[in-house]
Amino acid sequence: MSKKYAIIVAGGRGIRLGGGVPKQFLELAGKPVLMHTIDAFLRYDEGIHIILVLPETQILFWNELCRKHNFKQKCPIAKGGETRFHSVKNGLSLIDGEGLVAIHDGVRPLVSADTISRCFEAAAEHRAAVPVVDSVDSIRQIVDNESIAVARQNFKLVQTPQVFDVRLLKDAYQQAFTPAFTDDASVVEAFGAKIHLTEGNRENIKITTVFDLKIAQCLIRHADDADNADFRR
Repeated sequence: MSKKYAIIVAGGRGIRLGGGVPKQFLELAGKPVLMHTIDAFLRYDEGIHIILVLPETQILFWNELCRKHNFKQKCPIAKGGETRFHSVKNGLSLIDGEGLVAIHDGVRPLVSADTISRCFEAAAEHRAAVPVVDSVDSIRQIVDNESIAVARQNFKLVQTPQVFDVRLLKDAYQQAFTPAFTDDASVVEAFGAKIHLTEGNRENIKITTVFDLKIAQCLIRHADDADNADFRR
């Protein structure tokens, strides 16, 4: 059985939320968003090896939050880089050996165990797996300042965790950085590997605005009802 890793990238500074606290540390249902995210992976597999990537200036604050909330899960911490690309590369440097590695946004605390499981299973077969969901809205493309209706069934909304064979991802991250690298799948695709798509879960939102935080709070309250906890499975 392949060894499993999860690199949780939490480099946000909370600018779009308009506050002084980085968004990954904002309180959600009694504890920081990032703790919910870590717990989501532990619900999937208690033995998974979790690596955090944090800006160097936030590491002490994170340690203080762990003490305050009596959060016992100790994770190795890699220092964040200039871009997400460099942050992930720093996280990968802490992995020694083969296996499968998930790269996940620290501000996606509502990923389900089923989504994580599907991604690891697909990566075990295809070496590169990405969770996606369908767009429920109509889509228009801007071309030469004109908008054109496009078929939404031809487009997918990409989530994390994106899961890869460790060696494949490390090799892909030896490429020089380019702004075209918007996520890990784009890095691996540029390296020449194919990306396999698998089903995500719609509750797996990325918290970047006050509105997102309010939605997450509602979903957490809903999941705390024992009869309505499906999205966490």
